[in-house]
Amino acid sequence: MSPLYDSILQKVECLSQAEQLRLISQLAERLSAQTPSGAPASILELQGLGKDLWRGVDAQTYVDHERSSWNG
Repeated sequence: MSPLYDSILQKVECLSQAEQLRLISQLAERLSAQTPSGAPASILELQGLGKDLWRGVDAQTYVDHERSSWNG
């Protein structure tokens, strides 16, 4: 951890439990405001990425090779 982080953590530990919870809440609000809003990304957006890497590769040959590597 950085010295600044350690220093802040020590100061936070001096706060009461109520003050620590208030600090957490305010930090969460700030981070939420900085996070882009909108619909969550879909795994389907990745469809087709990297397909050029696999062009000309026989799937069964690839799987056979990977499986043989498991046994050393």
